Order: sequence, then C-alpha cells, then structure tokens
Amino acid sequence: MRVLLVGAGGVGTAITRIAARRSFFEAMVVADYDPARAEAAVAAVADGRFGAERVDASDEATVAELLRRHRCDVLLNATDPRFVMPLFRAARAAAATYLDMAMSLSHPHAERPYTECGVKLGDDQFAQAEEWEKAGALALVGMGVEPGLSDVFARYAADELFDEIEEIGIRDGANLTVDGYDFAPSFSIWTTIEECLNPPVIYEADRGWFTTEPFSEPEVFDFPEGIGPVECVNVEHEEVLLVPRRVDARRVTFKYGLGREFIETLKTLHLLGMDRTEPVTVPSAGGPVAVSPRDVVAACLPDPATLGERMHGKTCAGTWVRGVKDGAPREVYVYHVVDNQWSMAEYGSQAVVWQTAVNPVVALELLATGAWSGSGVLGPEAFPARPFLDLLTAYGSPWGMREQ
Repeated sequence: MRVLLVGAGGVGTAITRIAARRSFFEAMVVADYDPARAEAAVAAVADGRFGAERVDASDEATVAELLRRHRCDVLLNATDPRFVMPLFRAARAAAATYLDMAMSLSHPHAERPYTECGVKLGDDQFAQAEEWEKAGALALVGMGVEPGLSDVFARYAADELFDEIEEIGIRDGANLTVDGYDFAPSFSIWTTIEECLNPPVIYEADRGWFTTEPFSEPEVFDFPEGIGPVECVNVEHEEVLLVPRRVDARRVTFKYGLGREFIETLKTLHLLGMDRTEPVTVPSAGGPVAVSPRDVVAACLPDPATLGERMHGKTCAGTWVRGVKDGAPREVYVYHVVDNQWSMAEYGSQAVVWQTAVNPVVALELLATGAWSGSGVLGPEAFPARPFLDLLTAYGSPWGMREQ
C-alpha cells in the first residue's frame, strides 16, 4: 500500500506517528498547503517510508497528479470538511481508494431548517456511489472516531449483542481541561462550529431523517473511567446519516457533551455572525481585505494540536444501544477512552486528535490485509466490526463495554 496523506495538522501528524509503528504500507506521502508542516511531520518519525510534499487540497488536478506521480493507491484525507469533495473527486480521477474522517458538508433546508433536512452530510458523496461501485473502487467515508469507531461499535452491537435494536445513540464526553485558557477547543474550531450550529439530524424508522433545534434534548450521561456525568445535547453528525443505511434501528441520535459555557460561547459567535464562512470586506492599512469570519475565529484561538502539554483528563467516544437480546431488554454502552497523559507520553499527541487519528490507520491496515474490502461509497458500519476492534486492541488502545 502506498498512501497520500493530505493534511499535516494535529490529526495528520498523529496519523504519521501511529502508522510509523506498523509495517502494512510501503510509502506514505504527507502533503499540506504549508510545506513546513508536512516536513515537520515527516522529520519527527525519522522513517524512510515517509516523504513530504506541498499541495493545495482544493486543486483536484494537482492532487490527482500527486497520486499518480508517487504511485499512491490510497488517498487519506486529514483536512477539514471544506476539502472533502475536491479530494474525493481527485481520488476517483486517479483510480485511488479514498478515506476521510468527515463527510461532505450539509446545507440546511431553506424554509424549514429545524424540521426538515436540506442537503445532508455526505449527500454529495453518496450521489456518486454508483460511479465508484461500477469502477470497483472504494470510498470509505467517515472513518475517524466519531464518525468511524462509533459506527463500528453500532455494527458490533447489531452483529453480536442484540437481536433487535430500539435505539442507537452516539454519546461523546470528556473531562479535559487546558491550563491557561478559559476557552480552548480540543478539536478544530472551524469543524466544531459547523457541527454545533447546524440543525442536528435525527433518524426514526417510521419518519426517516429530520432535523431539530441546535443543542436540543439535553440529557446527563454518565461517562466511564472517571469522567463522570456530562450534559449532552443534539449535534449534527455523520453517524445519524450513516448507521441507518446498514444497521436496523428504530432511532439514531448523536449527542455531544459540550458543557454550558461552550454552548453559550457558540451561541454568541452565531449571534455576532462570526460563524459565517462567506468572506466579508475588512478595511486595512494596505486596502480592503476579504476574510471569512469563521477563519478569523480559528486564527484567534490556539491550535488544538499544540495544547497537549497543557491538557489534562480523558476523552470518551462511544455508542449507547438499547434493545432486546434473547427475549430480554438490554442496554449497553460500547466505548473508547483515551487519557491525554498517556497519548502525550506515548505519541506526543493530545488525546482528541490521537483518538481521531488511530482509527483511519487501523482501517488502512484492514484494507491492506484484505480483512476489509468493498466497492462504492461506504461507511464503517458496512464492514465486519470484530476485525477492527481486535486490531485496535493490538495497537495498544483497547475498547470497553458497560451494561447500563
């Protein structure tokens, strides 16, 4: 396997550090708009299989040429969701397998954004599924931690834990703190704003997909391994769009443990229009400059990848499932916890980015060995769960399960 990794930010850099310990691939080209970031990621692993390139992720032709030049048969997208579609198309043009951790962007319904779906997450990719399938090519979409591992947990529950599933609820929570910062998101603020301020999607078998108000249906969920109770709210996320395609469940939701202060900050950004992606013209000494308000917010906050030394606590991603097994009610939470102290000591990567990064590397290895295979546009729930969960444990990061 020869891999083109596009994006050398926090997650991309963590991917190189995890992959460097594995032998399933022949080469990994790390490409970024900022060549210094790509070079730093490569230098840190000191492994001859890695090389650095500069690339503009929005330039499909250049990305496709880079895939061909380095004879890469896989494109792994570690950029933010704005670049999903150009990279997705570039991979198809170069006849490469495609993997991402976040899917193509949604667009709310023009008249009824909080009751009906407009363009859903991933719709633009699934619209091309037939083309990929006819070509015998694979696009494995949403293969991070959430979406990603959470989808694997849903498939595992359907295959091994339940006869009937009433509800699947992805629940994400943490007790992370960052020294010296009152507000310092542990993941890309650009992506966080996109997820949290868009209308959340809910799936119900008798209704299909529909939307609700941001931050709706608050509940307190008790997370394992010392994290404890965290208030979680509905947030737009890919699992709700992916899991029902392959797993039979009457209801699917995603709730994120944001905390009251974080929610109020996001609401204020929305009120001020600072969540907008459309450029606004700003006067400057050198003349008017067009900038995106959301990009300004991102530039004003610390890079999450640099916060590891200041961060303390654990992060938990998991899938809560309620249903019936052998005629009796059952309720479980299948989860994966990463302690920031461990991930920093072991890999030099903070917990949230490391937890995101390990899953696409596991998936790449399963594809390389043939344990996973397929064609078309598929989410993680389309593949058998047990090989993934066993390999994740072999990577030194075991998962857990709690009967509720």
